[in-house]
Amino acid sequence: MQYRTLGTSGTIVSAQCLGTMTFGAEADERASAEMMTTFVEHGGTFVDTADVYSQGGSEEILGRWLAAHPTDARQLVVATKGRFAMGDGRNDLGLSRRHLREALDASLRRLGVEHIDLYQMHAWDALTPVEETLGFLDEAVAAGKISYYGFSNYLGWQLTKAVHTARAHDWSRPVTLQPQYNLLVRDIEHEVVPAALDAGLGLLPWSPLAGGWLTGKYERDVLPQGSSRLGEDPTRGMEAWEARNADERTWRVIDAVREVADAREVTMSQVALAWLAARPGVTSVIIGARTSEQLGDNLRAADLVLTAAELERLTEVSAPRVDDYPYGTAGVAQRHRGGL
Repeated sequence: MQYRTLGTSGTIVSAQCLGTMTFGAEADERASAEMMTTFVEHGGTFVDTADVYSQGGSEEILGRWLAAHPTDARQLVVATKGRFAMGDGRNDLGLSRRHLREALDASLRRLGVEHIDLYQMHAWDALTPVEETLGFLDEAVAAGKISYYGFSNYLGWQLTKAVHTARAHDWSRPVTLQPQYNLLVRDIEHEVVPAALDAGLGLLPWSPLAGGWLTGKYERDVLPQGSSRLGEDPTRGMEAWEARNADERTWRVIDAVREVADAREVTMSQVALAWLAARPGVTSVIIGARTSEQLGDNLRAADLVLTAAELERLTEVSAPRVDDYPYGTAGVAQRHRGGL
């Protein structure tokens, strides 16, 4: 396992982070506890959850594991999130001071801890002034309830606005951004990644295997069946599946990942995870699983170092589309005319 600093902070975390969205949903408490133990045995020190995962169930399962393993718990860096609805009231969601105060205290109770290492805003809230949210987070840091805070699913301008607002008020500043990022989803490289790099935020990519597409389990024009996430419910995700299946880029990327994996005698998952871990600004890749066996396979990616040629090939074949202004050919020409 490799280790990196959590953004610009001095806290060190494992380059792979255990995502616990499956805890209490696709993995019962026993399976979840086994995954926690497997993760720690492989050198993992960073765990990510959220209050809405299993409507608090994920935090509760994680909290009971932490209480039962105090020595290991002391070495873990625990992250959770607040933002989405946890009740039926009009103020039971959002990034207002009122909701975040209740959400943070509830997460602390469910986790059974006195403070949370990384508290993340799960998404932007257009109704709440950013000053209100950041002011609360600064107070939470001062009160010792959280060590750091970060964002998830923010756009580039939202991230930059928050960072500069915190600087202007001399408040505690964010250290991380958690976006969707993988070989099939790279559009964040247009604006979000540059904004994060400019602010010194560490990236914590979620869905690094693109919902299973980069594991090689899907076949062209074959509808998912059986135990796959799409196949369990014939109506769930089928529109997304059909669009991705019809996109030739999808299969070019999958073929390239498979060829690299075969040549290195590793799994496709490990190749996709290793590529992502090597991207600029990435602090820790969030990996999720339903079983310890799945998790173990993903964790072996921590020891896989792709060659420069392998990285270049995967990067080129998965390049995000930039067909129009301001990112495409016309945009580049315009910037060159302007001397940029």
